[in-house]
Amino acid sequence: MNTTGFDHIRRLFEGPLPPWLTRLARKAGRGINRYGMLGEGDRVLLGISGGKDSLVMALILSLRRRWLPIHYHLEAVHLNWQEYPISDEETDRLAAYFDAIDVPFTQITTTMFPGHYDGQFNCYLCARNRKRLLFTYMKEHDIPILALGHHLDDIVETTLINMAMRGRLFTMMPVQPFFGGLFTLIRPLCEVPESQVRTAVEKLGLPVVKPDCPYKDTNLRLRVKPLVEQLATLDPLAREKIYRSLLNIQPDYLPISLKTGHEYTTVEPEGTDEGP
Repeated sequence: MNTTGFDHIRRLFEGPLPPWLTRLARKAGRGINRYGMLGEGDRVLLGISGGKDSLVMALILSLRRRWLPIHYHLEAVHLNWQEYPISDEETDRLAAYFDAIDVPFTQITTTMFPGHYDGQFNCYLCARNRKRLLFTYMKEHDIPILALGHHLDDIVETTLINMAMRGRLFTMMPVQPFFGGLFTLIRPLCEVPESQVRTAVEKLGLPVVKPDCPYKDTNLRLRVKPLVEQLATLDPLAREKIYRSLLNIQPDYLPISLKTGHEYTTVEPEGTDEGP
């Protein structure tokens, strides 16, 4: 394996971190600790898309092992879709990067369509199939925790999409159990703004892979992003405050009282998308 080009990444594990990376790691640590994501002896699978978010997540989780009093095992899996494969050169650079951060790396080449697929495909079905394949790997390798690279902006954008387009208040969970607790999905970057993730990629020259996905320009979160940016011009902390609002429910001022449990008749707005 050609490991040249990532010596600067290896050095991050030997000396002090630059201040900007320390700030990023602390924000990630705040979310990890708030939701109790990791503990002694945990085995964690990193779901790697090859995009900036999953690469930064992997780096932070590996770096944190330098100073934490607990030990946990990390390994990474990249699903390489047969329909839109990445090049051998890109695969080699990903493998070299994960070698530099001391995380075992596996690439699985498979179809993006589930076996029972018949009909229109979309981002939701792709993500669902990806989780299915990762859960299968986890079961085979006795790994109970799956880490994905969704950051603060992803959670905020998802919240707004669900409110504005589905008429419901729900979002990505920082910690989400599956199959009765058999597996747990964690999002270690849940409190890290996308801007800090982007800075890390630019400053460190991470080997970001951009598969030629036909849906990459129609993703709903991508289309909502300008709205979030506009809100941030009104208040630079708009992202953080929308996220914080999910933890600061005021039940006395909601149609459904969380205190009394009294529920009013649910009315779906006309034109509500009843899809998943």
